[in-house]
Amino acid sequence: MLARRPTKVHLWDYFILTARVLLAFTFISYGYSKLTGGQFGLTPTQAALPVSRLTLFKLAWYVFDHEPFRSFVGVSQILAGLLLLWNRTALLGALLLLPIAANVLIIDITYLKMPGFYWRLSYYIGLIFLIFWHYRARMLVVFHTVTKGLTTRFTYPWWAYGLLPVAAIGAEIAGALPRFFFYLMTSPRKTWDGLVYLWDTIMQHLVS
Repeated sequence: MLARRPTKVHLWDYFILTARVLLAFTFISYGYSKLTGGQFGLTPTQAALPVSRLTLFKLAWYVFDHEPFRSFVGVSQILAGLLLLWNRTALLGALLLLPIAANVLIIDITYLKMPGFYWRLSYYIGLIFLIFWHYRARMLVVFHTVTKGLTTRFTYPWWAYGLLPVAAIGAEIAGALPRFFFYLMTSPRKTWDGLVYLWDTIMQHLVS
């Protein structure tokens, strides 16, 4: 409970709580606006203009309005904001919000060209780091848990490490097999023609 005259510790704790509420309200409103058409997209008048007459910001706004990007960003911002409101999930919300806010800042710097927004997003990111600092004891526990003593379960000979690039290529090919068999069953002729074209292209590069 608060004493009659709050101490610096109480005031600092209350400031962190205030920061959580501010961040939550801001990004929940951002996310809701994206889901309801308040952000992203162009007006009919803007959409009728030639591309050369649109600003970089408007072009970006048009691209970001496509799905599933718009909904993904909106839902992510709302989720991070909601997690910040509950004590048990506050750190999880801050961890989720940090890359979201950082990406928004980079996008604003790249496309928006309005310094006022740079300062605002930088301030929000600073608040996130202050939340981490306030709960630094828990953050250090998590950091040590995921980094200390982390290694492979088994020891491998040197030649196995040398084969890792080949194994990585094999893993990449394995990831493409389900799609290959899907197209082979649904469009066998087109898939076969594609394989023939790929083989001919490879052979031409080997011969030339």
